[in-house]
Amino acid sequence: MDNPFETLSPEAIREGTATDAYFLRTETTLEYADKNPRVVAEVTADQFPTGTFEAFGGVKDVAHLLSGRDLTVHALREGRLFDGGPVVRIEGPYLEFARFETSILGFLSQASAFLSAALDVRRAAPDSQVLSFGARHLHPMLAPTVERAALVAGLDGFSHVAAGEVLGREAGGTMPHALLLCYGRGNQGDAFRAFDEAVPDAVPRIALCDTFSDEIEEVLGAIEALGDDLDSVRIDTTGSRRGDFEHILKELRWHLDSRGYDDVGIFASGGLGPADLRELRDVAEGFGVGGAITSADPVDFALDIVEIEGEAISKRGKLPGVKEVYRTAEGGHHVALADREGADGEALLEPLIAEGEIVREFDIGAAEERLREDAADVL
Repeated sequence: MDNPFETLSPEAIREGTATDAYFLRTETTLEYADKNPRVVAEVTADQFPTGTFEAFGGVKDVAHLLSGRDLTVHALREGRLFDGGPVVRIEGPYLEFARFETSILGFLSQASAFLSAALDVRRAAPDSQVLSFGARHLHPMLAPTVERAALVAGLDGFSHVAAGEVLGREAGGTMPHALLLCYGRGNQGDAFRAFDEAVPDAVPRIALCDTFSDEIEEVLGAIEALGDDLDSVRIDTTGSRRGDFEHILKELRWHLDSRGYDDVGIFASGGLGPADLRELRDVAEGFGVGGAITSADPVDFALDIVEIEGEAISKRGKLPGVKEVYRTAEGGHHVALADREGADGEALLEPLIAEGEIVREFDIGAAEERLREDAADVL
């Protein structure tokens, strides 16, 4: 079986068959009529500011999809915050990009959702170590998208190995409950010692301490097994058995400190979201967060033609004319027609593709810094 996982190939995306059928029928119709007008199209979520900012992601994929075509494209930079108005502007013959609309919107909608959710997580515990554990909630093909979003949002790492190979970053992680279960009840110390002996020295010794019995009992067992080699303990107790999680972690901290293990950290995971991190950030040094990022609703972007052959036009309910978005000196977001003079603020749409060539780079570190600065200005 050539494609047992029923995944799309990069060729299907590049060639434009990863699309809705009506775009191909539109192509057929326009080509039959020998009609291919020069248009300006804009991608927007909200036409006007609503007071709620979202983070912009996915633009790297859009750039690579549209490169080599007779198009000029302007877009926000990865990691910028937006609140209404266009995030991407495409100019050129309509048939140069008609069939790519579905993929363009998919790239932007999913990545921006993950990035916005990851930013919420980061802001909930700005001084804690936070790792992305959410790849298990997604189709594997989306793992690099969510892990890139985690890095741009400022999270400290992620768990997915193949995504790390794509992004040029090393995945992190230590042990699942399965390892402890394989050793059996009462033998957690043997599992901790085997892990310590087997894995490279660079891997932190983080013992998972909630598999069979009380968390405190298992933490004490980890101390006995690993002693001074123990770096952290992870608590991943199922929510239905957790009780007052903050109180449990405070008890653990007491037992660690009272035995001279005040340098051993506490790492919490298991269905945690921003509200949990705000509550627990003073009693845990680090967190693993998954579903709070991966369950984010896709940003509802739409792509609409706003000008044809130099004349402003739009369908009902959309705003005609080429627009620009601005960041005001007060940190606000402002939308105006692009040809209006005296616009207030910094224009956010910047060249992405000129004469078919990509004219920017997509460095994760630069995008992370951009998002951090934008968040400080507007949130």
